[in-house]
Amino acid sequence: MTETVADTASDARYRVAVIGGTGPQGKGLGYRFALGGHDIVLGSRAAEKAEAVADEVREKIAGTTGAGPVGTVGGASNADAVAQCDVVLLAVPYDGHDELVASLASGGALAGKTVISCVNPLAFDKRGAHGRIINNGEGSAAESAQELAPEATVVGAFHNVSAVGLWEEPGFLDEDVIVVGDVVEAKQVAMALAASVTGRVGIDGGKLRLARQLEPFTAVLISINRKYKVHSGLRITGLGEH
Repeated sequence: MTETVADTASDARYRVAVIGGTGPQGKGLGYRFALGGHDIVLGSRAAEKAEAVADEVREKIAGTTGAGPVGTVGGASNADAVAQCDVVLLAVPYDGHDELVASLASGGALAGKTVISCVNPLAFDKRGAHGRIINNGEGSAAESAQELAPEATVVGAFHNVSAVGLWEEPGFLDEDVIVVGDVVEAKQVAMALAASVTGRVGIDGGKLRLARQLEPFTAVLISINRKYKVHSGLRITGLGEH
């Protein structure tokens, strides 16, 4: 990455457990966060698989030209990754999401941690991708995570960022990361991490319940990508420098 991160971006450096870190989205976000100087622990049900993908991420970072000081990248089981970090990113398929979050939260393992959900409950049929209805339209994956882990603080972010772009595009992605949540300080963590992806802090999109709109909107981007053969993203205009 050769661009300069916006001056408003936080100088804080985080240690992030990426749950689902061996999947395309988790691996891509872990790679970008590490490039941004954050320490990353990729989590998986099998520690050996997580360690193998961590090797892959480290190799890619080593071959990235123009990268400044980078963070460490490790691999561990999901539970061990959570235990090592104060920030937890959920980058897992929605199927099995509730069971996984409940298991991670057992015994207070998520207590006091900032949990960032980029989980998109989607379904696919002959007409393409569409959002799944959660809790009769009054819920979202992020809200479910908060209910299952009440001692953590959950925010929603990175829902609409292309996994392909995260891993393959050189430099920062020309899009914005919208962050939703009910606690300002937790949103600021995700907004700061967004600078590793886009070169600028994320955008405060409001309360956690608005994840109900952000999560299924990914289906629209999938439709656009298929129509135009691109990897599209969201860009918010009218804010000036933020």
